Amino acid sequence: SDLLVDAMIFAAGLGTRLQPLTDTLPKALVPVAGVPMLERVARRLIAAGADRLVINAHWLGHEVERFVRERGGFGVETHVVREPGDAPLETGGGLRHAAGLLRRDAPFFLHNSDVLTDLSLVDMYDAHARSGALVTLAMHERDKSRALLFDADGLCGHSDHSGRVTLAREPRGEATPLGFTGVHVAEPRLLDELEEEGAFSVIRPYLRLAGRGERLLPYRVDGCVWMDIGTMERLAEAERWLTAGTA
Repeated sequence: SDLLVDAMIFAAGLGTRLQPLTDTLPKALVPVAGVPMLERVARRLIAAGADRLVINAHWLGHEVERFVRERGGFGVETHVVREPGDAPLETGGGLRHAAGLLRRDAPFFLHNSDVLTDLSLVDMYDAHARSGALVTLAMHERDKSRALLFDADGLCGHSDHSGRVTLAREPRGEATPLGFTGVHVAEPRLLDELEEEGAFSVIRPYLRLAGRGERLLPYRVDGCVWMDIGTMERLAEAERWLTAGTA
């Protein structure tokens, strides 16, 4: 396509549950079946049309910079944004910190570096472009421990681990709880709406904006493989899936 598509990869996580691997290696560079997660995610985004990557980094950020340099930026224009301070800024703070590097002329991808999935990024991007939504979030039935709630008009609330529901606005009809996969597509004007300070999840402004009447829509990916490489067990599961030749 002729679109200039940016993708931001969240790669600043500490990966404490992957210790001791992450004592000397940033979580995003932990290899899965021989290929670091950051590279897997970057190459999938580029294959889906991203011609420019913005990658945030914190713990061992110099290692992320070195890796990206060694890979020649994966063949596209790639920026690594080192986050200041003694803790990462999380997804929302990280996005706000890097906002100046994102171009404002087309929707952009946001993708966690620890998520392995076979969902079609191209189809998702197209669905977003057609929808008129501010943000499109890849959602599935699995992993509803921290669910987002969607009604006919989109995001309307969330529930926590204990199942306690907090509404961003009154639902229209039935509200369905879904699990977030860590993959989203957003309009550039989202960047001007981020007013939260410091470290915060991007879900916080999403809920605030939904409460204000913005449309944030789910993109259902229930049939897709999805793994969050957050623990040694999940890392082993991902290795098995990839080496079985299904990816």
